[in-house]
Amino acid sequence: MLFLEKIEEARHYIVGKTKTTPRIGILLGTGLGGLVDRINIKASIPYEGIPNFPRSTVESHIGNLILGSLAEKEVVAMQGRFHYYEGYSMQQVTFPIRVMKALGVGVLIISNAAGGLNPQFSPGDIMIITDHINLTGDNPLIGPNIDTLGPRFPDMSQPYTKNMVSLTEKVFIFRKVSMSVLWDQAWKQLLKLVF
Repeated sequence: MLFLEKIEEARHYIVGKTKTTPRIGILLGTGLGGLVDRINIKASIPYEGIPNFPRSTVESHIGNLILGSLAEKEVVAMQGRFHYYEGYSMQQVTFPIRVMKALGVGVLIISNAAGGLNPQFSPGDIMIITDHINLTGDNPLIGPNIDTLGPRFPDMSQPYTKNMVSLTEKVFIFRKVSMSVLWDQAWKQLLKLVF
């Protein structure tokens, strides 16, 4: 089966479970799965039921695709993700993101638990990633290019949209949002500004 056919098979299965048409995708990282409690859930689909989806092997990752609304925006959220270190290929790790695109997602918000060397950082601090260097020796773009998914070599001069970084700064940093109000206020404010 061709890669595009696998994406379409997964998309078709998901569309058969809900009428939700998400425009925003949210990839929830370790410790941030609580956002799901704030989503008005229309469908919760276990990964193992979705054709061609990998299985999450990280103990704290529940493994559901959540479709519904948050802050009056239709969203799809991954409750658990897949990692290269679990033994998956980059194509498998990024497969759900490609399925999100096929579902109509135009904005992807990724959260994660990350460490840092800055001694001024404290656990729970909000950080915004504005660039990265791939030191894995692998890349999800390896292999035949599929033009409908994007160009062979996407522009990496701005891998993180400046507008989204600015919106995130306004909501989380400039408003001095604490973790206690993060889910109830900041996420809703951010999503209202997206579209």
